[in-house]
Amino acid sequence: MLDSTLQGTFDQVLRRNAGEPEFHQAVREVFESLELIQDRHPEYQEHGILMRMCEPERQIIFRVPWVDDQGVTQVNRGFRVEYNSALGPYKGGLRFHPSVNLGIVKFLGFEQIFKNSLTGLPIGGGKGGSDFDPHGRSDGEVMRFCQSFMTELHRHMGEYTDVPAGDIGVGAREIGYLFGQYKRLTNRYEAGVLTGKGLDWGGSLVRKEATGYGAAIFADEMLKARGSSFEGKRVAVSGSGNVALYAIEKAQQLGGVPITASDSSGYVVDENGIDLQLLQQIKEVERGRIHEYADRRGNGARFVKGGSVWDVPAAIALPSATQNELSEADAQTLVKNGVEAVSEGANMPCTPEAVTVFREAGTAFGPGKAANAGGVATSALEMQQNASRDAWSFEHTERRLTEIMKNIHSTCLETAEELGRPGDYVVGANVAGFRKVADAMIAFGVI
Repeated sequence: MLDSTLQGTFDQVLRRNAGEPEFHQAVREVFESLELIQDRHPEYQEHGILMRMCEPERQIIFRVPWVDDQGVTQVNRGFRVEYNSALGPYKGGLRFHPSVNLGIVKFLGFEQIFKNSLTGLPIGGGKGGSDFDPHGRSDGEVMRFCQSFMTELHRHMGEYTDVPAGDIGVGAREIGYLFGQYKRLTNRYEAGVLTGKGLDWGGSLVRKEATGYGAAIFADEMLKARGSSFEGKRVAVSGSGNVALYAIEKAQQLGGVPITASDSSGYVVDENGIDLQLLQQIKEVERGRIHEYADRRGNGARFVKGGSVWDVPAAIALPSATQNELSEADAQTLVKNGVEAVSEGANMPCTPEAVTVFREAGTAFGPGKAANAGGVATSALEMQQNASRDAWSFEHTERRLTEIMKNIHSTCLETAEELGRPGDYVVGANVAGFRKVADAMIAFGVI
C-alpha cells in the first residue's frame, strides 16, 4: 500500500479512469517514488498537485472517416491528450496502431510529462494517435486517413500550443501527409508545429536515430558509473523499428555486439553480431518480416518463431518494442544469465514485476522516461532549428543529444543519492521529473 495521502489520490485516479490499466500502472509507479518526498514538500499536497497532475488539461477524441481504395468508407477514432503545459507547449508523438485507446494515450502522455521535464528543455507533455493500422495500406489510403485526421486535429495545434511528432506507425511518410494537410488548412508554413519532418522541409538530422541512440548512451552511462562498458559484450535488443535499429547501431559504435532483433512473429539471433545494413534493408526499405533476416543472412543466424527474445543470454538488454513486453519471468531469466544493465528504449516495456526483479538484483535499470528521452529531446532541437530558420550538422546535433542524455543520467543518479537510494534510476527519474513540473504548477496558481 502507498501512504494514506498518495493512496487516497490513487484511489480517485482508479475511480475516475476505470478500465485503463496501463494508465494506472504508470501513475502508481510514479507515486511509489513520491513517497520519499511527501514529508519534504508539504506544499505539493497543499496545492493539490498530485490530483492536478493526474488529470489532463484537455482530452480530445474525434471521428476520422476516410475512403479506402475499394471506395468503402472506413471510420477510425482519433485521440489527443494535452496533458500538462507547465514547462512549455504540449509535446509528444502520435501512434497509429489497432491497440490505441484513451487509456494507452493517457499512459503515454503521463509518462511524457516527466520525460520532457528531464530533458531540461521547455516542453510540456502530451500524446495522441488513432486505432488506424497503416500496415498493409496503400500510400493513397494512408494519405487520405492522415488528411482526415489532421482536418480535425489542426485546430488544437500550434508551435506554441501543441507540437506532435511520430511514434509507432507514424514515420516520415505519415508526418509528410499530416504536415501537408496542416499547411493547406492554415495557409502557413509553420515548420515548428510537427517534428520528425523530412530533412528537405524542416526536419533535423539525428531525429530518426535519437531514441535508439539515447537508450544506448544512457546504458553506457549506467555502465560507466559502475566501472564497466559495452566493449565486447553481447547486447539483446527487442523490436526492429526505428528505436531498435538505431539502438543496435549505437551499441555497435560503443563496442557492443548486438545479437538479436524481433517483431510480432518472433526473433532472430545472430551470434556473429547483427548485420545492420541487411536488417535496415529488410525493415525500413522493404517493410519485410524479421524471419527474412535469418533467411538471407545465413552465417549461423537463426529465426525463433514466437518465444521470448529475453531467453538469449546477454550482458546488456535494450527493450525497444512496446509496453509490457518484458515480464517478471523474462527479467528472472536475464538476471540468471548475468545481465548487467537494462535500458528501456520503448515506453514502459518492462512490467512492474520485471522492474522489481531488476532493482532487487542490483541490475542497472534505466526507466523509459529517462532512457528513451533522446527522441523527444531531439524533437525539441528540431523546434529550435525551425524557430531560428537554421539547420545543424549531424555531428553538432548528436553532440547535443549526447550531452542531454548524460545530463539526464547525472540528474537521476544525483537525485537518487539525495534521497538515500543510490543507483536507483527509477526513483531518480520520477522525483527529478516531478519536482520541476510541480514547482512550475505552483508558480502559476490554481489553473
